[in-house]
Amino acid sequence: MNLRIGYMYGKTMNIYGDRGNILTLVNRCRWRDIQIEVINIEVGDKLTAGEIDLFFWGGGQDREQILASSDLKGDKAKILRESIEDGAALLAICGGYQLLGKYYKPSQGTELDGVGIFDAHTIGSNKRMIGNLVVETDRLSGKLETLVGFENHSGKTHLGKTAQSLGNVLIGFGNNSEDRTEGCIYKNAIGCYLHGPALPKNPMLADFLILKGLQHKDRAITKLKPLDDTLELQTHLSILERIKNQR
Repeated sequence: MNLRIGYMYGKTMNIYGDRGNILTLVNRCRWRDIQIEVINIEVGDKLTAGEIDLFFWGGGQDREQILASSDLKGDKAKILRESIEDGAALLAICGGYQLLGKYYKPSQGTELDGVGIFDAHTIGSNKRMIGNLVVETDRLSGKLETLVGFENHSGKTHLGKTAQSLGNVLIGFGNNSEDRTEGCIYKNAIGCYLHGPALPKNPMLADFLILKGLQHKDRAITKLKPLDDTLELQTHLSILERIKNQR
């Protein structure tokens, strides 16, 4: 088995440890003897149809989002949308998540066009939503699970009528601090505000993305080789307990 990861704008949109998600995906593939290739996709680089099985896009400031939004006009956004429709997996965090909706309107400046994968839009506010984030979701395996991370954003994301949230906020602000939703999921694409990085302490999310990425290449693949996630799950539970005790 082999997996091709497209790392979107990794040189400029990489804050709060987001690059650690790439390292986690690479390691969890190597531990399973899955051949892995990370393809860096920067401003000005072409995106080839069918080339990528799993996309990752981290967070960034408004300046970097302006560059990315401009770069995505035309074929690049079209191929990204078509890849998701074809079953490719994706994880986008914060700034990346915002630009995968219909549009992002900063608190100052002009509206930025989004890719339109998610039925969502984001409006910048003057209030930063910062702190630990705990989300309850049944979208990954069908059973109720928690995801933990750290959020730091001023943009308020509002989901449209056809959008499905990643989960419900137990602790923190989530999409907009108002409706208690967090993130968005469409097919195998996930957008969220979980910095940290998210995947080392949420191995169930990492494996969801890896499996869906492999299925993009071969739909006959139905499961992954199990790993010993004792340390990862202990970390997850320790963070969850500490956050609850700090309330």
